[in-house]
Amino acid sequence: MDLPDESVDLICTHPPYADIIQYSEDIDGDLSHLPIKSFLMEIGKVAEESFRVLKKGKFCAILMGDTRKNGMVQPLAFETMRIFELAGFKTKEIIIKEQHNCKATGFWKTNSIKHNFLLLAHEYLFVFKKN
Repeated sequence: MDLPDESVDLICTHPPYADIIQYSEDIDGDLSHLPIKSFLMEIGKVAEESFRVLKKGKFCAILMGDTRKNGMVQPLAFETMRIFELAGFKTKEIIIKEQHNCKATGFWKTNSIKHNFLLLAHEYLFVFKKN
């Protein structure tokens, strides 16, 4: 079902991250199965569709974190922010959300010390406005 242009008052989303935790086994289009480059291409489609359906003067909020590949931080959140800006949104706020009680904290804390990297213990809540 397609939504009409400029028919939505608020969008709030927390999409699955690229190839980090798989949310399904067989749902077609599940973003959690995609490598980062493909994920960002698909999130671009989400940004464009969100811009299309959101009313002027209204807000879109997306909660997103970063990831680490081969010991290096992948700034997935800020790349996602930029994609939403390229779709036409203006960034109203960037809110940093600290993550508590992560399921894998013990495992990652031990490995962060062993392999000399910092834990990614936050996410970003980007609040966009459609002018």
